[in-house]
Amino acid sequence: MTARLLAGPDLAAGAESLPGHRARLGDLPGRAEREHLIPTLLAAGLLGRGGAGFPVGRKWESVAGRSRGDAVVLANGAEGEPLSHKDRVLMATRPHLVLDGLELAAEAVGARRAVLYVGSEHTQARAALERALGEREADRARALPRVPIAIVTPPVSYVAGEESAAVHFVNAGDPRPTTVPPRPFEKGVGGKPTLVQNVESLAHAALIARYGDAWYREVGRATTPGTALATVSGGQRPGVLEIDLGTTIGELAQWAGVQATVGSPVLLGGYFGGLVAGADAWGMPLDPAVLRAQRSAFGAGIVAFMGDDACGVTTIARIMDYMAGSSAAQCGPCVFGLRAIADAAARVATGQARQDDLARLRGWSGSIAGRGACRMPDGATGLLASSIRVYEADWVAHQHHRRCIARGASAGAPA
Repeated sequence: MTARLLAGPDLAAGAESLPGHRARLGDLPGRAEREHLIPTLLAAGLLGRGGAGFPVGRKWESVAGRSRGDAVVLANGAEGEPLSHKDRVLMATRPHLVLDGLELAAEAVGARRAVLYVGSEHTQARAALERALGEREADRARALPRVPIAIVTPPVSYVAGEESAAVHFVNAGDPRPTTVPPRPFEKGVGGKPTLVQNVESLAHAALIARYGDAWYREVGRATTPGTALATVSGGQRPGVLEIDLGTTIGELAQWAGVQATVGSPVLLGGYFGGLVAGADAWGMPLDPAVLRAQRSAFGAGIVAFMGDDACGVTTIARIMDYMAGSSAAQCGPCVFGLRAIADAAARVATGQARQDDLARLRGWSGSIAGRGACRMPDGATGLLASSIRVYEADWVAHQHHRRCIARGASAGAPA
């Protein structure tokens, strides 16, 4: 289909030009149609693609209801999650679709300015967006009513993409989350109502504006309509692809050339997600509503196949160390709690476990969540808890026998 996010030119060709973008998708609808965009998004059932899955139409409605013509739109392309690549691929190859969505959002919520918030490591994405902005500037006669668009590049940081952290960086140059309320939609950039929206969500909105809510709902194989970008790893052909929501994990495994057996665990949602036992995962539909009912999550569309010989304990210990090192370091649950978890997990993984390390990890996985200034402790402890559940025999073997079941080697052996 020509009217989906990654349809059109081969992704290897790089950024689609403005003439190519318009030849494929046509111009955006006129002002009369755009006046009804928020109700159309609500009817479409589009969910945010940044990880939380909040309904996009409701988010725009909340900002529009508070705007006095002075709102701000922040297009979030920070993508600090190490296992996710979908946002940078979208920005680097379909920049005009992202900009269409950004300009539509600015008009819909009554914004006076807009910000493209692009992770500093995403150099190709930033270059593509800069060229796209130049193309649009040279073609002002056919553009939407303009708002100033600035590109802002936060430093490499896992927490920089959290919406209050993004607002804090634009306001004060500090990419750390702030306590809420007020939330950005109430008081964000410059103290104004601010719509913080993931770039994939904006690109979907640009297509829905052209083709309508019924068109968007035509695809989707389970409960949630539409398509989504997924980052798949752990197979012979890792990469980013656009899937109909409801596609099964087993189908993605086949697409990616995964050699692991059906019993191998799968990591959904990345470092902020959770592990699912392979026996449960293969037939599981990648649908936010279905996964939520099964106490899992689609998140930002990350599907990582662990492999038959992966040491789950070592893998999670490394992730916990990364999470502890990437925290905002501004409240106790992160500064002390995540570091204690990382240190205990490392001892277990390397065959140096103290007598009570595993018991303490089990306790921490249920006691730290919900106590931080942001949700980072929740994500880390949720992943830890899922690992202990899925890899329980491995954790016990590491703790009590100093052996790695997956590798058949000592717990201190490299994974």
